[in-house]
Amino acid sequence: MTITRRKILAGLGASAGLAAAGPVWSATQLGEMRIDTLSDGNLVLPGEFVFGPMPQDALTPILERYGLSRDSLTPECNLTLLRDGERVVLFDAGSGPDFQPSAGKLMAAFDAIDLSPEDVTHVVMTHAHPDHIWGLLDDFGDPLFSEAAHLIGATELDYWMDDATIDSIGAARQAFAVGAQRRLEAISDRITTFTDGEEILPGVLAHASFGHTPGHMSFELRNGSEGLMVVGDAIGNHHVAFAQPGWPSGSDQDAETAAATRLALFDRITADDMRLIGFHLPGGLGRVDRQGDGYVFIGEDA
Repeated sequence: MTITRRKILAGLGASAGLAAAGPVWSATQLGEMRIDTLSDGNLVLPGEFVFGPMPQDALTPILERYGLSRDSLTPECNLTLLRDGERVVLFDAGSGPDFQPSAGKLMAAFDAIDLSPEDVTHVVMTHAHPDHIWGLLDDFGDPLFSEAAHLIGATELDYWMDDATIDSIGAARQAFAVGAQRRLEAISDRITTFTDGEEILPGVLAHASFGHTPGHMSFELRNGSEGLMVVGDAIGNHHVAFAQPGWPSGSDQDAETAAATRLALFDRITADDMRLIGFHLPGGLGRVDRQGDGYVFIGEDA
């Protein structure tokens, strides 16, 4: 099966009616920080987009265990919102209206918690794929989060703003590059960059988690001894990424680096007994348990 831009962007028409159980999936506290996971809907992807480079015979029992189709996937999209009385920090901006009809539902979640885009003080980006930043602009092409500072890793910004990326990224992802550059240019006067290991905001530490994209970043939210890791797409699903984190995934731009990143993240999260929020994990928030040679995701409800 050949993955084309048309298949990725259009998805499957029958899935457009799929929706999350509610716009706000879960909530937790870290000291004064309230952390919610907000639904942006879901994507519809050809299974090959993730499963293509994996050992197919060994993949079969994992698909059966999780009741998954080899042909298509409908991963949830879950954004993280941090509020501490002074700041309203949104991690990623969702798909907006122009990526897939089943996604771009963030404003329903905002309505459910009586929040407006103008209330957001910071937008922190894990990476610049469409389902993470195409929601940065409103219907008129202006910044949607008009009062917010926007933060992105320096390596990630440099990659997407390099004109050579459009030619080198491959035909299936060329639209990703064009869309990222347009949106990042539109907010260029309000972007701040950061690097690995920086405390970008009080209690928010940036961790390089390269591989899914060249400059993907994860974020450790911490209050004293208690921590939570926002992993974006560095751990991109609740099934194969946990059961076989060392396997290559077709969704990653650098599969070898991404696999090493997943293994390192699992080591850190389990060693520190942290919870995590993953953009495409069911409900977003959960814990990691060891299971044999791999791991299992244990989700937490609100």
